[in-house]
Amino acid sequence: MRLFLFMMTTLLLAGGASRLVRWWQDAPPAVPVSRREPAAARQERRLELTPGDHCNRLVTTFVRHHPEPPPAESGPSWPGFRGPDRDAIRRDSAPLANAWPAAGPPRLWAVEVGDGHAGPAVYAGCVYLLDYDEAGRADVLRCLALSDGREIWRRSYPVVTKRNHGMSRTVPAVTDDCVVSVGPQCQVMCVDRVTGDLRWGLDLALDYGTTVPLWYTAQCPLILDGLAILAPCGKDLMMALDTRSGEVVWRTPCPPGWAMSHSSITPMTFQGETVLVYAALGGIAAVRATGPERGRILWSTDAWNKRIMAPCPVQLDEQRLMVTAGHGAGSAILHLARTGNEVTVERVTALTKQVFASEQQTPLWLDGVLYTVLPKDAGEHREELTCYDPSGAGRVLWTSGKDHRFGLGPYLAADGKILIMDDRGLLSLVAADRAGFRLLARHQVLPEARDAWGPPALVGTRLILRDSTRLICLDIGKSIEPGGS
Repeated sequence: MRLFLFMMTTLLLAGGASRLVRWWQDAPPAVPVSRREPAAARQERRLELTPGDHCNRLVTTFVRHHPEPPPAESGPSWPGFRGPDRDAIRRDSAPLANAWPAAGPPRLWAVEVGDGHAGPAVYAGCVYLLDYDEAGRADVLRCLALSDGREIWRRSYPVVTKRNHGMSRTVPAVTDDCVVSVGPQCQVMCVDRVTGDLRWGLDLALDYGTTVPLWYTAQCPLILDGLAILAPCGKDLMMALDTRSGEVVWRTPCPPGWAMSHSSITPMTFQGETVLVYAALGGIAAVRATGPERGRILWSTDAWNKRIMAPCPVQLDEQRLMVTAGHGAGSAILHLARTGNEVTVERVTALTKQVFASEQQTPLWLDGVLYTVLPKDAGEHREELTCYDPSGAGRVLWTSGKDHRFGLGPYLAADGKILIMDDRGLLSLVAADRAGFRLLARHQVLPEARDAWGPPALVGTRLILRDSTRLICLDIGKSIEPGGS
């Protein structure tokens, strides 16, 4: 009883008492364990909740399904949102098929997941997914074997999340050392990558004044040089935490009136300097990532300020950014220029929603052209894949046509091709060719799919996709071509 009173008193001292008490009362103690697993496989780790900037807020439950992790793979990885370079491009040399058999790409495995749109990260033979257990009312970080989809371990913490176009949203960030996840209601957790051991956890809303976005947060964490980079947009616009300890290393004050969007932080290079660019509700800012002034804003602007922001800014070169949104926003190209110590930002091009826009997915920048799926309010070309050349005055090179619409579905690029899935689970293989739209293959890989919006991952020739409740892995390598070997 004294331990219980101590923990509750400390919670109240930490601030946000009403939400903490509600979280404590409403949430179950743990995610249900599969009946196949012995009770000994279930471990709880409860951390004392003490006031401070990096409070360990999370009461977690751990379940190990296999005593040993799968053998580590030394090949390519997809360690977070939009891959190794956060641009949705796979750059390893494994050749992909140019055509698929009549039965479609072979399915290597399939796993049931909670309702939502969280995407996978892949590292050293393991797949990491921040799922949501609706029955257990908990966010669940799952580690699966890339080879066959079997679950190795899971670590969960209780949080009540109501259905709102599903629950899960984000993609974890993974390094050789750790995994960092951000839950739909802004709980952050860092664990050991191999063992799943908990290092630290916090709540951005409670600790840093974040307002949880309209459709929950879709912000995917970034790990850079051993630091977990987050954009709370409450007290601080951006912050960096040591992944070992959870200690705050630097923080950036938030401009007045700015709030968290559905977008994620994107590293960019400006005149040889790495900056972290974030499109908030209120404006866009670039924060220095290195050197003695890391954590300071290099530039900020409200030249692009939309009420709903999901896509990330896309760097075209060291002077230009493409920014876009849906819900009628269209797009713009921002031009950066340095004068002495000052960087000015000018909106030089404005594009209507009929020309170039994206409601949810971040556009691809590949070989000097941009690819996007136009939003549903784009008129006759709604939901079509569009190729746009931003050079000079800019021009649309082609659209996919009314027979090839993709809804809010995701896409990535590899081996001179674009893999794009519509939100009903129809996967298309398209040539990445500025000369025109060329469909190479397509197949219904997720029959009767619903809301297939989650970001995919591609490691070598293994493509991991999802709809609202299923995660699948396909082989799309050269060997599957009809007549191939």
